[in-house]
Parts: sequence; C-alpha cells; structure tokens
Amino acid sequence: MALLSALGGLGAAALAFPVGASAAGYGPQAPLTAHQIRAHDSDGVWGGYVAQGSGFTSISGSWTMPQVQCNSTNDLFAPWVGIDGYGSQTVEQTGVQVDCSSGSPVLSGWYEMYPAAPQYFSDPVSVGDNFTGSVTTDGQGNYTLTLTDNTQGWTEHTQQYLDAQNVSAEAVIESPSSSYPSFNELDFSNVTVNGQVFDNVSPQAIDSGGYTETALNNGNFSIVPGSNSTRRHSEVAGIRRGAIRY
Repeated sequence: MALLSALGGLGAAALAFPVGASAAGYGPQAPLTAHQIRAHDSDGVWGGYVAQGSGFTSISGSWTMPQVQCNSTNDLFAPWVGIDGYGSQTVEQTGVQVDCSSGSPVLSGWYEMYPAAPQYFSDPVSVGDNFTGSVTTDGQGNYTLTLTDNTQGWTEHTQQYLDAQNVSAEAVIESPSSSYPSFNELDFSNVTVNGQVFDNVSPQAIDSGGYTETALNNGNFSIVPGSNSTRRHSEVAGIRRGAIRY
C-alpha cells in the first residue's frame, strides 16, 4: 500500500525501468570559476547553459533527440531542463536518457528529484522526436514536472515535494557515467525561465565531455562537438582499428 501511495502522483503511463537502462542518477554540478568559464577549459558534469540567482520558479524548453553512435557500453547521457543543482544539493529535472549499456542506444523519458533516483516513463521514444520539458514550483516545495513528446503526441506530468532552494535554472546535457556517445548536434529551443526568455537571466555556458554550446540566441542554442570531443571520438575509432596505442 505504501508503494501504491508513493506512485499516486505519477502521470497516466506507468513508470518503467527500460531494458538496458542504468540506475545512475543525474546530479548537481559544482560551480565553476570565472576563469574556467571564460577559457572553456572545464569539463563539467553538465554542458549547456545555467543561470544562478534566487527565486527561480519555472523553466521550460524544447529539444530534438539526435542520432547517436555508442562508442562503449558505458556511454550514457541525457538532455534535460531543471531547477537547482548549481550551488545546491538538490535537482528537480526532466529529460530524455540515451543509454548504451545494451550495446545500442535505448531512449527513455524520465524525471528526477535528486537525490532520489530517476523515474522512467514507459512511453515510446525515438530518435528525431521533439520534446518539451518543464519544471515549475510554487516556492513552497511543491513541484510539477512535465515532459511532452511533440512528435508522438504523449505527455507525462508528476507532482512532487522537495525542500529545495530554487537557486539555479538550467538547460543542459549530462552524463552520469562521464562517457558520452557521439552525436553531431542537439538543438535546444524556446527556453524560458520565470516566463521570460532564457537570455534575460544571464545564464553562463558550460562544456561537458568534449561537447560545447553555440551562442544563446532568444532562448535557442545547440550542443555540438568541440575540439576535445573531436579528438576523443577520433581516438576511440583509432583504438578500435589498432592505429592508436598507449
């Protein structure tokens, strides 16, 4: 009965632990120094844009899931939008995971109230699907997290409680395993915070796993491979061919 009660706040589709999915959580990012940000010499847990401050009550944004290539069974990443986690130890977030532990990409929608474990939706997810995610709070610990597959036409939402600080808002990618698959471009669009365009809250850019972000323009930006990512992916291919030895 306790388990049924705990699941009562979920959307219509049951949560499921997808085949091949990892139980790894998507956690906070330690704030970077101003030098690291300017020099792009960091390799953060997150990659994308993060706003810091106080009183963040909502974030919404869309993205399209790219075609990915698994380089190892350890590859795992997700684009997501959320509140908190940059300078705090909770994160309220929703996104779409790509997991390579089975040897091929497995895509799953999810939400997480970190430090609790991620919860997965059972709805179908395909490469090329466009998603909109949002997280809102009343400032009293009540959060509504919504994930919509605009391509396949499903929506999931859940209401959760967490004693959190609401000190950051982010639209990012993250790899809990610190191992990203390869992809050419992931586009975020129409990102808003507290009802205004993301640009207006002066978010800072963070690189992750060799991926970097294009300039933010009216709530739109892309995640693309940077020079470190190009080298990493070339090394992976070279190791497989026996061309690179250490």
